[in-house]
Amino acid sequence: MRGWLPAGGGLRDEDWARRHRLLTLLLASCVVVLTIFGSLRHGLDWAWLLTVLLILPCVVGAVVLRPRRLPSILVATGFTVACGGFVAMSGGLTESHFSFFIAVAALALYRDWAPFGAFLIGTTLHHAVFGTLVSDRTYDHHNAMEHPWVWALLHGLAVLLAAVFQVVAWGLTEAEERRAQDSLAASQAQLSVAFDETPVPMAMLAPDGRLQRTNSAYRAWLGLPDELPPGFSVSDLPLTGVDDEPGNTFAELVDSPDATTITRAYRRHDDNSLIYVEIHSNGLRDRQGRLQSVFVHCLDVTRQQEHEAALRRQVRQDSLTGLLSRAAFEVDLVGLLAGSAGPASVLYLDVDRFKTINDGSGHSAGDDVLRALAARLRAVVPQGSLVARLGGDEFVVALPGSIDTGLEVGRAVLASLAEALPVAGGRLQLSMSIGLALAHGPDQAEQAVLAADTAMYTAKRAGGNRLEIFNDQMRVAVQQRIVAESRLRQALDGDRFATLPVWFQPIVSPATGLIVGAEALVRMWTTEGELLAPGHFITTAEETGLVVPLGEHVLETALRHLTEWRHELGYVSVNVSPRQLSEPDFVPMLARLLAGSTLVDPSRLVLEITETALLSTSVDLKQRLDAIKALGVRLALDDFGTGYSSLTWLQSVPADIVKLDRSFVAGLADDPRKASIISAVLWLARSLNMSVVAEGVEDLADWEALRQADCPAIQGYFFSRPVTAGDFQEMLAKTRRVSLEVG
Repeated sequence: MRGWLPAGGGLRDEDWARRHRLLTLLLASCVVVLTIFGSLRHGLDWAWLLTVLLILPCVVGAVVLRPRRLPSILVATGFTVACGGFVAMSGGLTESHFSFFIAVAALALYRDWAPFGAFLIGTTLHHAVFGTLVSDRTYDHHNAMEHPWVWALLHGLAVLLAAVFQVVAWGLTEAEERRAQDSLAASQAQLSVAFDETPVPMAMLAPDGRLQRTNSAYRAWLGLPDELPPGFSVSDLPLTGVDDEPGNTFAELVDSPDATTITRAYRRHDDNSLIYVEIHSNGLRDRQGRLQSVFVHCLDVTRQQEHEAALRRQVRQDSLTGLLSRAAFEVDLVGLLAGSAGPASVLYLDVDRFKTINDGSGHSAGDDVLRALAARLRAVVPQGSLVARLGGDEFVVALPGSIDTGLEVGRAVLASLAEALPVAGGRLQLSMSIGLALAHGPDQAEQAVLAADTAMYTAKRAGGNRLEIFNDQMRVAVQQRIVAESRLRQALDGDRFATLPVWFQPIVSPATGLIVGAEALVRMWTTEGELLAPGHFITTAEETGLVVPLGEHVLETALRHLTEWRHELGYVSVNVSPRQLSEPDFVPMLARLLAGSTLVDPSRLVLEITETALLSTSVDLKQRLDAIKALGVRLALDDFGTGYSSLTWLQSVPADIVKLDRSFVAGLADDPRKASIISAVLWLARSLNMSVVAEGVEDLADWEALRQADCPAIQGYFFSRPVTAGDFQEMLAKTRRVSLEVG
């Protein structure tokens, strides 16, 4: 039976108190209802008086007595008296007994056997005792008057049976509550494990800032005891906000209607260290939207912040010299010009003959020179000036002031270099070329740097170790560079195959007249419909770095046509600039293009490298060229004979083809000395297993002289100027037909 019957109790104090107040109020209202009923029926007689006198003490006791059981029994007793009084005032009317059934259902709200049983016992005693003493006021039929105890038991049983469903509902509710409680306990246990054992510091705080609950990670992180003192709040945390106090941050979390993430810097009290904390918060609210708790979890992001700060410093600082980087200088120059009422002077500085230091003493010594030079510049320029290293041996200085201010600083820099720099235990004498330009307003920042750069190149061409001021004559060159850069960028951003067509100049065998190869030469269509030769934009492409995507486009186009002309053409040569060759991604890019093409024989692609490129690049040249050769691509040494060390390059560069400069070819037929030089070069090339191409052949006499000298290939206007890919294909077909007819 115990397993089937409800246990009773189980209500929370606040729930029981709410039900008790309701039942007590109903009991008190019975006095009013019985008074009205008695007044309307027969008047207020002794039955009314006795009932009221018995109910009132029960109401008072239910209000003042503690704890639960006695007040609930008094309420049950009061309801028994009220129901019995109602029966007596009704003259034992059968229908008045229904009140007992109503009362027993009401008392089931207590979910306690004590008031429930007290009412059942009281009901039975009422029917038996009053049925015996005043049977006419208890029952309205003769049989019950004669046998009051029998009818009392029957009535009590009927009331009990009427309460069966109340008991069943009571029991079912308890079972459901037990299951819910078990589920809640399991969820709370899981939550406790997740909350207490997680390594992330977490806490629950009341809206007034008191810490309601913390996990071990939170306490360990802040050095708090396991048991916090009563009333411990965020203002008691061992932290001091750098920007504000912890309480201000908490107020921001409380005021936020949504989940919030805030990062703040704090100073710890225990070791005085600075920490950065990322606080994630969620507000827990009741049904009415009132904030009950704030749940926070805290991440110590100090290392992340320090790492980001280091990255920002790396972006803003040149890693070698500690000066501003190019990107930081560009931003700060705009800010300087925006905050200055007058103009600003921009000085562009470049070390004269710096490459000889790298080549002669190594890159380590070159780095030492740049660091020492940066220190010298810091000491010379006025406080508050912007000093940056743009890359390589190029520096830039910007400071507010007129052209006279810039001249004074520039001359001071040149004068400071009169004293040799201490480098690697010795001293090294340096000189610089300096260009000076003025900027008025932040919109002229980029143009001023470009103008100063132009003036610096003028100083360098004049012999170096001097300062040149940008003038109107130089301005024309700058404008041309700006226009050229704008046109080139537009072309690269468009359909490159349409805006940057690649033309081809044939390379011909003088012995047979057949086309054995071709040189790829890029052209550019402007938005105005003008076709530009490379001389209008290649220099700008080199200076701006746009030659890198431009060169990739030319290579991609050349490979596409090599595949298309695989049966008609031996090879295509493509010029590679110093800037391209210095790019660390050049060889991977070349390998990617070769892999993406259907070119079976990579040796059909020839890369032309000038002596200038070999001299100006700062990369490990042999390693870079060996990597290119490993891909199967051939190399050509372009403009051979124009440099002082050309014969040295023949020995050190793994070239497959030597291209004789046109200065040796023009007038060859009338100059025996040139003929002797070309014969010697041809002999030397053959001995080194290299082929030769003579460039700049423009008349028949030179053609015949080269054919007589057994030159393998020639190139020049005598045979053809550069032509479009379509015209070149027709040229290939024509020469092929002629060859077949001759054969």
